[in-house]
Amino acid sequence: MARAAAAAASRAPRLLRAALLLLLLVAAARRAAGAPVVSELRCQCLQTVQGIHLKNIQSVKVTSPGSHCAQTEVIATLKNGQETCLNPEAPMVKKIIEKMLNKGSAN
Repeated sequence: MARAAAAAASRAPRLLRAALLLLLLVAAARRAAGAPVVSELRCQCLQTVQGIHLKNIQSVKVTSPGSHCAQTEVIATLKNGQETCLNPEAPMVKKIIEKMLNKGSAN
């Protein structure tokens, strides 16, 4: 019984150190999660589709070419929450952008 008590006493500092380390890691992760997010420094659209039905689109975001990406990117957020990259040169996509801009200016 004395051995069990001695073994438990020697494990206590290890357990305490492990608990403190875990606590510090959790605190650091929470702080990092609240840090401002830097926008992507690369193109977001690797593949594009030629068009999608307007009734499925909730919103459209058009990103102009810049230091992050040399091409115009059109990202449609669908009503189901999914994001889809559209080909900005496709005639259907140009119509979608025009309709979404008109819809936004009408409100």
